[in-house]
Amino acid sequence: MPSLLLLSLLHLIALNCSVSGHPPLSREQPIYSDPDINSRTLFNIVSGCLATVFACTWVTVHPNVPGPNQGKLALAWRRLGLMLVGIIAPELIAGFAARQFLDARWFSNEYGVSITHGFFFAMGGFVSADGHHPVATEEQLRLRPDYLAAIRSIREGDIEDRSKGDLLSKGVILLQGLWFTIQCLARVHQHLPLTELEVATLAFQFVNIFIWLLWLHKPLDVQQPILLGPANEFVPLAKLPESRPLLHRIGAVPAALLGGYYSDLNFSAFTSVPSFWSTHKFGVGVPGSVGFTSKFIFIQFLVGTVFGLIHCTAWNVHFPSTAELLIWRSCSLVIAATPFTLTLVYILAALYSKLPLHWRRKRLTEKLLSLSCDIVVYAPSAAYIAARLILIVLSFVTLRALPPGAFVDVNWSTYIPHL
Repeated sequence: MPSLLLLSLLHLIALNCSVSGHPPLSREQPIYSDPDINSRTLFNIVSGCLATVFACTWVTVHPNVPGPNQGKLALAWRRLGLMLVGIIAPELIAGFAARQFLDARWFSNEYGVSITHGFFFAMGGFVSADGHHPVATEEQLRLRPDYLAAIRSIREGDIEDRSKGDLLSKGVILLQGLWFTIQCLARVHQHLPLTELEVATLAFQFVNIFIWLLWLHKPLDVQQPILLGPANEFVPLAKLPESRPLLHRIGAVPAALLGGYYSDLNFSAFTSVPSFWSTHKFGVGVPGSVGFTSKFIFIQFLVGTVFGLIHCTAWNVHFPSTAELLIWRSCSLVIAATPFTLTLVYILAALYSKLPLHWRRKRLTEKLLSLSCDIVVYAPSAAYIAARLILIVLSFVTLRALPPGAFVDVNWSTYIPHL
């Protein structure tokens, strides 16, 4: 249903949108004298879009289980950080959700438990009683079979009780997003222009619906993990290790979002998993790891490309100036094309693996590969971030000069059959 609505909307926008030469309408004057025509204000447009983006993003983001003794402010700040990533680069959160979904499904099939158990394992929800260390890797389960037995003994309902959201609350947010999509679809059907802010919000909605489906069975906003050990055993919490340098932590985020693995993370020294942790790195150690990797990459890049293409549907909508129109087009193309440029990393890695062993052992070859990957990753990523920020700014700047039709509301009576 969501996919059909979005595809229909994209088709109608492409057919009906055209550059408007109408002068901006004064906000202080009535829009139309005809009382039969419904109108809306600039406040209605902005508030509707912002409420949809922030409400859906706040509920869609499912943080991993935090460490112990964190205050409400720290938890809110942690979730706000994920939300900001979801606003600036929502397709990266979609890729992270896809990675956790694949991990959860693998865990469910491998050990004969529910997919909710799999999500709880991937998000660091199980911790050891002897030090409160996360149990979140397959290696830990192999070394400690009692951990796996304890996980299997936990009921799915006990895990769901720790979630702050259920299917009904998540469904309400989905319905809000679908309602916004239906409104946009109706506007295009009635040949009413969409604002740039509405097009950007529609792109967010597509990604949020996708994330919602992937994280449907993931517990929401869990703040307390489940101890794997005797319930009456008192074990003092392990002392948190010294925090890594800020630049090191910031540099680890892109790798984690793109499917990287915290290779230097020793769970025996930590009491929680990182914010973007998932069990496996591109399917390492997973039966059929090639399939795991290809699925994750496909989902990540597909969502990113569609996210950019939705912005491209505003190719010919009204803009206050030609310069802003060209900037919007350029930034939309950058967002849509960036996922394809990142595939070069995997092509380079595949070519490197095909080289003879004596070539791969040469230091010059390793340096060239490393330099090539850095250029392919960081240059498009910098362009992508700049394009995203520009589009966000343009979405609001262009509100200063909207065409008159943008203030006409949808006439819903045309869709009600008359007897």
